[in-house]
Amino acid sequence: MRKILNINENWMFYKDTAEIPSEVSENAESVNIPHTWNALDGQDGGNDYFRGSCCYVKKLKKSELPEGELYYLEINGANNSADVYVNGKKLAHHDNGYSTWRVNITELLEEDNTVAIVVDNAPTELVYPQTADFTFYGGLYRDVNVLAVNKTHFDLDYFGGKGLKVTPIMEGADAKVSVETFVTDLQTGDNLVCTIKDAEGKVVEIKEGAELNCDFVIKNAHLWDGVKDPYLYTCEVAIHRGTTVLDEVSARFGCRSFKIDPENGFILNGREYPLRGVSRHQDRFNMGNALLPEHHVEDMDFICEMGANTIRLAHYQHDQFFYDLCDERGMVVWAEIPYISRHMPEANDNTILQMKELIVQNYNHPSICVWGLSNEITMDGAKDPDMISQHRILNDFVHDMDKTRPTVIACISTCGMDEEYVHIPDVVSYNHYFGWYGGSTADNGPWFDEFHKKYPNTPIGVSEYGCEALNWHTSNPRQGDYTEEYQAYYHEELIKQLFTRKYIWATHVWNMYDFGADARAEGGENGQNHKGLMTMDRKYKKDSFYAYKAWLSDEPFVHLCSKRYIDRVEDVTKVTVYSNQPEVELFVNGESIGKKTAEDHFFRFEVPNVGETTLVAVAGECRDESTIRKVDKMNEDYILREAGAVLNWFDIVEVEGKCSLNDTLGDVMKTLKGKIWFAKLILILAKKMGEGEKKPKDTKVKKDAKPKKKKNAASNLDSGTMNLISGLTVLRFTSMLGMRNVFFTKEELLKLNKQLNKINKK
Repeated sequence: MRKILNINENWMFYKDTAEIPSEVSENAESVNIPHTWNALDGQDGGNDYFRGSCCYVKKLKKSELPEGELYYLEINGANNSADVYVNGKKLAHHDNGYSTWRVNITELLEEDNTVAIVVDNAPTELVYPQTADFTFYGGLYRDVNVLAVNKTHFDLDYFGGKGLKVTPIMEGADAKVSVETFVTDLQTGDNLVCTIKDAEGKVVEIKEGAELNCDFVIKNAHLWDGVKDPYLYTCEVAIHRGTTVLDEVSARFGCRSFKIDPENGFILNGREYPLRGVSRHQDRFNMGNALLPEHHVEDMDFICEMGANTIRLAHYQHDQFFYDLCDERGMVVWAEIPYISRHMPEANDNTILQMKELIVQNYNHPSICVWGLSNEITMDGAKDPDMISQHRILNDFVHDMDKTRPTVIACISTCGMDEEYVHIPDVVSYNHYFGWYGGSTADNGPWFDEFHKKYPNTPIGVSEYGCEALNWHTSNPRQGDYTEEYQAYYHEELIKQLFTRKYIWATHVWNMYDFGADARAEGGENGQNHKGLMTMDRKYKKDSFYAYKAWLSDEPFVHLCSKRYIDRVEDVTKVTVYSNQPEVELFVNGESIGKKTAEDHFFRFEVPNVGETTLVAVAGECRDESTIRKVDKMNEDYILREAGAVLNWFDIVEVEGKCSLNDTLGDVMKTLKGKIWFAKLILILAKKMGEGEKKPKDTKVKKDAKPKKKKNAASNLDSGTMNLISGLTVLRFTSMLGMRNVFFTKEELLKLNKQLNKINKK
């Protein structure tokens, strides 16, 4: 029987080297796995986190390993490329920072052994991701194990899989279950014993024989039925040689049917099942991506509390532990590879590798219902023939590997709905931020209506939508102010528009949690994307979290919004309460000011603001409390201050009747002079982007790769892009360019502002 030894403890870590040390040096650090070297610098801003090679070294005594004929090193996550050495000899190289992979180390094992793993997250044109709005944490950030097995064993060499593939297909009330096994060195006379068990561990059926594949029929199968009843069966397969069990593997599976209908949305087990949920990144504050099981469980608990029934696991393969949680909690999952933002022709093979590992390792999970091909890959345009060809290849490849699940892409908002690329997969979703980056919240629903009218046979969904919020507050929220109040308003509007259109097959909020994006300098806390419904440390649920809970959860609750917004200047202040109960009563200093009903679950009250006031909201048996206080002057702590900003909005000289960096791009370009000024700005951006896109000296490329002329994103501002960014102030637009490695000095910004001060407003 196989034995698994976890070897997470006591590794020596050497930063910024690809050399295998001959002895422990003074710059070595003792670490335990999971580990990342970017836990701090990958989320503090500046886009300057360390990206390079680091070496992990561990001593292993063969006598302390479990007994076995063969030994495999199993690495569950090394971002984003890695090499394995045993006793100084290189055994393997792997280019995928998010999957499981194994190395047969048997032949090189001695009594005393040195295992070294060199992990590299340096820029390269060969491995995805390289351009994206999140931090590419380097390190051995998931478990490392040694597997001891018999020479006859379930295949450990095939793309990180477990050698077992289970396909349940519903035929009426029954489930036809096909079981495929993949075995290394099976001998004549060996038998495979396949057992199906129900969720309670009771044997449903057993089959035995020398055949690698077999079929079962589960009569009146208990369905895996989403969050209400995520019922799981187990398939166990053992290799028997006489009375000895040589190896055994198992996989849980669910019996369910689903389809995605362009008119009625997601259909689970024959009934309409609207998918309403979130996207999730795998990192945490001051921890990076080096998570423990309890962190994954806590993440899932919060998602379930909110009432979600679907998760988009962005933008890469997540930990197997989390896919298991999705199975157990009934989440419908969108699983994808990090083919993202910028198409790299030299990395076409890498998209195939990552997709193959994703599917092989996750095929058995009933929670997964779509395979994601790419995300926002047309950031620099949708016409690239090589990019289009690669999507067709990927799409066909997925269908060859899995006949049971459709393909999907997440399109950037600026990608036109008529583009050829949009219609390659079976299903499409869009990342729209109308009401945040540009446009208004009211643009969202009509855009989807237009797509649905134009392409009535194409299922359309929302793969990303959201806006950023930190601990800034106002009674007059406006687009782009980073206040908790505007984020709440934004999500209220989006909920009402998206959830009432049943043809939208799925909606995924961007994002469940704030996450590391070291290039970001927004909202007053650099190095993070703050679109989360919860903070990155999981300590605070923003008001928008409760807006979704009001619509999606059956657990009775009531929530008073803006608890952190205490000091208020107005004489009468607006108070919003969220609840999934039919009626809410608000008490002000113990006195009721009335009861309200609200079909949209958002209850509004106007409250006299005198002195210090205690507010208590009551809905059924639920109650919530907060405090407000009358002040004469706005509390400066509530007003956005950019952390380390080159310029803050209040530092900018404004001339009456003239433009400035505080005006939106749309307003600047209402005049001819404004358009000319913007055209000159685009030339500056093109030059800066050209300088930023020069490859570092250590960037890896194929030896025989032909250089390709790159399109510069600054020259690709079509009408869709312009519509999206027109609502941004010029200052915010320039700060957001840091995500594309484009930065302006204070002197450059002041010069731009002087130019704008000469342009009349319309």
